[in-house]
Amino acid sequence: MPVKNRFAELLPEITAWRHDLHENPEILFETHRTSAFVAERLKEFGCDEVTTGIGRTGVVAVIKGKSNTSGKVIGLRADMDALPMQEHTDLPYKSKVDGAMHACGHDGHTSMLLGAAKYLSETRNFDGTVVLIFQPAEEGGGGGKEMCDDGMMDRWGIQEVYGMHNWPGLPVGQFAIRPGAFFASADQFEMVIEGRGGHAAKPHLAIDTTVVASHVVIALQTISSRIVSPTEQVVVSVTSFETSSKAHNVIPQTVHLRGTVRALSDETRDLAEKSLISIAQGTAAAFGATATVDYKRGYPVMVNSEVQTEFAAEVAKSVSGKCEFADYTMGGEDFAFMLQERPGAYIFVGNGEGPDVHHPEYVFSDEAMPAGCSWWAEIVEQRMPAA
Repeated sequence: MPVKNRFAELLPEITAWRHDLHENPEILFETHRTSAFVAERLKEFGCDEVTTGIGRTGVVAVIKGKSNTSGKVIGLRADMDALPMQEHTDLPYKSKVDGAMHACGHDGHTSMLLGAAKYLSETRNFDGTVVLIFQPAEEGGGGGKEMCDDGMMDRWGIQEVYGMHNWPGLPVGQFAIRPGAFFASADQFEMVIEGRGGHAAKPHLAIDTTVVASHVVIALQTISSRIVSPTEQVVVSVTSFETSSKAHNVIPQTVHLRGTVRALSDETRDLAEKSLISIAQGTAAAFGATATVDYKRGYPVMVNSEVQTEFAAEVAKSVSGKCEFADYTMGGEDFAFMLQERPGAYIFVGNGEGPDVHHPEYVFSDEAMPAGCSWWAEIVEQRMPAA
C-alpha cells in the first residue's frame, strides 16, 4: 500500500474522529455539528481554504500542491449525513441521538477523507489543486445537487470528481468498480385510487378500491416483465398500501399507494414513468374508478466516466493489489449530480462480512480506513504527479 505507513500511524486519530461522528449522527441538511467538526479539522491541517455553507451545510476545502504547472483541479467527495433509524448495536460509541444512526457508513467516508486531507496537507506531493467536498443530505435530500446548484464546480474550477462508498460483503480494504451506469435513478410516486365506498356486505353497490388498487399493484409489475426490454434493468416497488377505512365492514372510498421506480438508463426511466401512469389510470378506469398519480423524479442514473474509471481502478490495484469488476446496483446515489457536471468515478471499498448498509446492526469497519485513505491520496498523487 503506497502510503500505508502514514495512515497506519494516523489510524487511531482517524478512528477517534469516526467514533465521535458516529455517536452524534445528524440527518439530511441538519449536519451542523458534523460540518463544524469537519471545518475545524481542515483548518487545523492547514488547508489553503475552508468554506462552509455550500449546499446549505456542505464544506469545501482546498489544498494546493507543491507546484501547479499542470493546472489540474481534482475534487474528492465524502457524504456526512446519517439515517433516520434506531441503532441496534452494543458498540461503546453507539448513537447518542434517538432515531438517528450512521447506518450507511458516512461517518467512515467523512473520516477517511479527513485522513487523506491531513496527509495531503502535510506532504503536498502533487502538481495541481485538490478540492475536498464534504456533502450533506445524500440520504434522500439531494445535497449533491444543492452543492452543484451553488456553483461549486465552477467556483473552484473542478475538472474531475471522485467518490467512494464502503461495501459490505466485499473483503475489507479491497475495491470494486464499473464504468458506465453504476447506480440506478431513484424516483418515487404516490397515487390515490378513488371508487365508491359502501357496506362490505353490499359490494355490488360500491366500487371496491381495495380490489382496484390490488389489480394496479399487480399490473405495475408488467412494466419490468412485459414493457421494458428484458436486457434492461428496472424495478417498480409499491411500498405502501393504505385504505381510507380501517373498519371490518366498510369498503373504503379511497386507497393511497406509494412506491419507487429504479432504472439504469434515461430511456428506461422515461418509459417506466409513462407506463406507470398509463397502467394505473387504465386499470382503475376498467373498474369504474379513477387513479391520480403524483410522480416525482429523484436522483438520476449515476454514470462513471470511462477514462476516470480505468484510472480509479488502477489506483485501487496499486493500493490493495486488485480491483474487482462491480455489479451495478439499483440503489440511488446523489453523487450522480456531480458526475453529470464533471467526468469522474465512484468506487466501492470493502467493509467485510456483516449486516448490510441501512440495517440497524450495521457496523462500519475501521480496518477499511487505511485503504480508503490511501486510495484518496493516490488519486491525487497519481493523477497530478509532482513536477
